[in-house]
Amino acid sequence: MSLRIQNIDKLKSNSFDVLIVGGGINGAVSAAALSAKGAKVALIDKGDFAGSTSSNSSNLAWGGIKYLETHEYRLVNKLCQSRNLLMRSYPSTVKEIRFLTCIQKGFRFPPFFVYLGSLLYWAIGRCFTKFPDYLSPKKIKQREPMINTENAAGGLEYSDAYLFDNDARFVFNFIRSAMDSGCVAANYVASTGAEYVGGSWKIKLKDQMSGDVFTLQSKVFINACGPSVDVHNDLLGESTNYRHVFSKGVHLIVDRIAENKRVLAFFASDGRLFFVIPMGRKTCIGTTDTPTQNIREEVTDYDRNFILDNVNRLLNLPKPLTIEDIVSERCGVRPLVVNSVSNKGAGNEEGANNENGESTNEIESDFMQMSRKHKIESNLNKKHISIYGGKMTDCLNVGEEVSALVSDMGVELNPQKQLWYGEPSEQVKTDFFQQAKEMNLDDLTWEYAAEPLSERYWRRYGKNAFLMLDAIKKDSKQADLLIENAEYTHCEIEYTNQYEMITKLDDFLRRRSKISMVLRKEEILSAKGLKEACEVFFGKEADSKLAEYRDNK
Repeated sequence: MSLRIQNIDKLKSNSFDVLIVGGGINGAVSAAALSAKGAKVALIDKGDFAGSTSSNSSNLAWGGIKYLETHEYRLVNKLCQSRNLLMRSYPSTVKEIRFLTCIQKGFRFPPFFVYLGSLLYWAIGRCFTKFPDYLSPKKIKQREPMINTENAAGGLEYSDAYLFDNDARFVFNFIRSAMDSGCVAANYVASTGAEYVGGSWKIKLKDQMSGDVFTLQSKVFINACGPSVDVHNDLLGESTNYRHVFSKGVHLIVDRIAENKRVLAFFASDGRLFFVIPMGRKTCIGTTDTPTQNIREEVTDYDRNFILDNVNRLLNLPKPLTIEDIVSERCGVRPLVVNSVSNKGAGNEEGANNENGESTNEIESDFMQMSRKHKIESNLNKKHISIYGGKMTDCLNVGEEVSALVSDMGVELNPQKQLWYGEPSEQVKTDFFQQAKEMNLDDLTWEYAAEPLSERYWRRYGKNAFLMLDAIKKDSKQADLLIENAEYTHCEIEYTNQYEMITKLDDFLRRRSKISMVLRKEEILSAKGLKEACEVFFGKEADSKLAEYRDNK
C-alpha cells in the first residue's frame, strides 16, 4: 500500500489538532513547525504539493533590496534576517550568489546612488554577505563580457542567495520533515466544505484520484491555499480584513548562455527587475510581473517575446535567442496582500471588483511598488487562520507566527521540542560523508555530473541520504543513473517512490526534481529508463501514467 493511501486512511480514522489546507510553502512550514512542537497535524492539497505558486518562483532567497526604493526599511531588515537564517540553516541548499546589476543611461537613479543603496542593504543585512562593488561600464564589460554596455551608465555587484535545487523540492523537504514528526499529509485531496460545530471543525474532503468522500475533524483550521485563499474563505463563509491581488510571473529556461555563476540583473524595458539566473547547465530568464485577475495563468506569445526581446537587447549573444531555444517555461501567479475593499468577488477566476465595480487593476495603481510581505489573519472564536502572500525567503517566520496563533487557540505545544527547520547536525553530516568516503561513493559519479554523488544525496535528502548508502552497499548498481540525461540514480527513484507520494509522473519530473525544467519534453519521453521509472512509481498503471504525461500540454 502506498504512503499516500496509508495517510488517507489515517485522515479518515483520526481527529486532529490542526488541519492545514494547501501544501505550498506556507502550508509546508506551518506543518513542519506545528508537528515538531507536538501538535497532531493533517496537511492536504487538492493537487500536488508545491503545485502552484511555490513551484514557479525565481529560486531566489533575497532580502528585498528593491523595497529600499519605497522606504520599507523594516521589511528589508526582516527579509535580510530571514535570508541569513536560511543560509545558516540550509548551507547545502541556500547559497550566496553575486548579482551583477547594469544600470542603463536615463534610469530613474544614477548608478552610484543605486550603489549607495546596496551598501545600506549590505549593512541592514548585518554584513552577512560579501561587500558590494561599484562598477563602471568598463568594469562591467571586464567582469561579464556578454553584457551590452553601449547604453550603460554603470552598475554594481552585490550578494543575495539562491536555492541550489528547485523551489518545489525545497517546499517538499519541509513536508517530509513534518511527516517525520508525525504529520499526516496527502496530495490530491480537496477540501470541499466545512462547518465549525461544538468547538471543532468538521471538514468534508475528497480524494481527487478515487473520488472517495469523507469527513475529518480538527480543532483548528488553517487556510494556506496560496492564490486560492479568498476562494476557500468564501466557501467557508469566512470574512477577512485582507485579500489577494495577483501578479503573473513567467520565466523561460534555455541552454546555458553564461559560464559565470552569477545572476545578471537588469531593469527591463518597462522598468521592472529582470534576471538572467544560472541553473546548472541551463539558464533561467525572467521574470514578467503582470497584473492579472486570474488564479491560474499560462505563458503567452507576448510573455515569450517580452523576455526574449529584453535578453537579446541587454546581452551580446552569439546569436539572438528565439522561441526555438526555449527548453521549458515556468508560469506562476504571485498572491499579493492588500486590505480588503470588499470581499465580494475578490480572488476568483472571474476577477476581483470593489463595491463601485472598479477592477483590481484600477484599485492597485501602484502595483509595481507592492511588496511580497505576508499577513496572517486569525479568527480566535472559530479557530480559523488565513495565510496571505508570503515568499520563500520569509518562510521560517510564517512557521513561527502560525505556531504562536495555534497555541493561543488552545492547542498545547512544546516549544522546547526539536528545532523544526535546518539541516541535520554537523555530527550527522560528518558521519554521512565519512561513510560515503569509505564506500568510495564519489568514484561512482558519472562523468558529466556537476558535483559528487555524496553532496547531491546530502543536499536532496538530508539524514534520509543514509538510506541511499544502505541501498548501494547492498547493490552497487543502485548508484547508476536510471533516466538518461537526468541526474537521478536507481536508489533515489526507489526512495522517492516509497516516501514522496508520486501520484502523477509530473509530480516527480517537475516538483520532486527539476528534470522537466532542464530537459525538453521530447528528450524526457525518449530517454532510456523513463519507462522503468514509471514501473517503479506506478506498477501496472505505468503505461497510462506515462500517456497522461505525454498528452498533457
